[in-house]
Amino acid sequence: MIPAARLQATVDLLEAVVSSPRPADGTASEFFRARRYIGSKDRRFIADDVWSLLRTWARISWWIRRLHSQLGLPGEAPEWSDVPPRLRVLAHRVLVAGYSLSDLDLLCSGDKFCPHRLREREKALIRALRGQRLTHSDQPDWVQGEVPEWIIPDLAACYGDRVMPLLEALNREAPVDVRVNSLKADVAEGIARLESEGITVRPGLLSPLSLRLEGRANLPATETFREGLVEVQDEGSQLVGLLVDARPGMAVVDFCAGAGGKTLAMAAGMENKGRLIACDVSQGRLERSAVRLRRAGVHNVTRHVLSGERDKWVKRSAGRFDRVLIDAPCSGTGTWRRNPDARWRLDRQSVQALDELQGHILDSASRLVRPGGRVVYATCSLLPQENEARIERFLASSPDFRVLDVRTLWPDLVGTSPCPATGLFLRLDPLEHDTDGFFVAVLERAEPSGA
Repeated sequence: MIPAARLQATVDLLEAVVSSPRPADGTASEFFRARRYIGSKDRRFIADDVWSLLRTWARISWWIRRLHSQLGLPGEAPEWSDVPPRLRVLAHRVLVAGYSLSDLDLLCSGDKFCPHRLREREKALIRALRGQRLTHSDQPDWVQGEVPEWIIPDLAACYGDRVMPLLEALNREAPVDVRVNSLKADVAEGIARLESEGITVRPGLLSPLSLRLEGRANLPATETFREGLVEVQDEGSQLVGLLVDARPGMAVVDFCAGAGGKTLAMAAGMENKGRLIACDVSQGRLERSAVRLRRAGVHNVTRHVLSGERDKWVKRSAGRFDRVLIDAPCSGTGTWRRNPDARWRLDRQSVQALDELQGHILDSASRLVRPGGRVVYATCSLLPQENEARIERFLASSPDFRVLDVRTLWPDLVGTSPCPATGLFLRLDPLEHDTDGFFVAVLERAEPSGA
């Protein structure tokens, strides 16, 4: 594609992302499937451009609103979410890529597949933006941090003066981690196989099964991946699976299994011995996990569709399981490196609704564990109300449960890497640990008195 056509495709994809309720990655996949004529290099360029736009959303909006007033342009300044995608793309090319007015005027030729000619108000904004820095000292913290304004106090309650460095880390591109599938290979073999296919990796810093890819690679095209020797999984997510301590012969429930990443990890830890039930309210998600289970060589998993957190199956199965993992639905704030659009789809009302749902799920699913067994509650959220506060409320109403100290469990369940927990719970974030944000609490149900 010529540069002008790439520019127009970037505008078109951003328009699709903005207008769709779906996550940006799903919208992008559909966009490119409908345009098979766009080659792989062009797809990569266009997608990278849009993801950069999503990571600069607030700052570009701030600049456009500021200059609209300063330049006395007609009409009201666009609201933060209503800046036209084309104008956002043009501003991004100036502030991030350093384009000049003449550069953009040449690209916006109006020819077939090219953007239409620049309007005078666009030219005025481009001239005013030229020479400016994307981040400006007048921008409030939430704009510089690229997050909704309301979330800053919530994060500050937990992270204090680390909030701004944390937000900067959350806005960087995430690395790609894989978990070596111990049912089929050990770490040395995983490294050797990947490197034989031209993929350079290094061992993870925390999980004993983690490998981090150096640079970009088409992992799904490798035999190592297709044969199930490795699975894509963030290192923090791998630690969740390890802390469940699912052993051979146990009865285990993955209550919110989703696409099955942690189910796979636990099945490997169980060496395919024992009973592992993968539950979810979405039949589609469970069906998609079947492909991953087959590839990984897992055959001790039964999939079960729940009607909701209070499904009758929970009551019938109460007290029958050694381990219950609750990877609770949450705000996903810890995954914003991978899903930069998600931060602008989240509002306080959604977090409050999720908080209520998390309480119902924890109260219900905890009934599944037998006395002496464990419930592991995990989120990929950085917000204390979804994590520590949620556990405190649960314990206040569930006196038969107690918290186990992750630091004590770590040597036996994870290994020799230093435990990053500073208290009873495990809290991970991209600033301190270069993982997605995760919270993990390990709860044990008391044995009956006199047992």
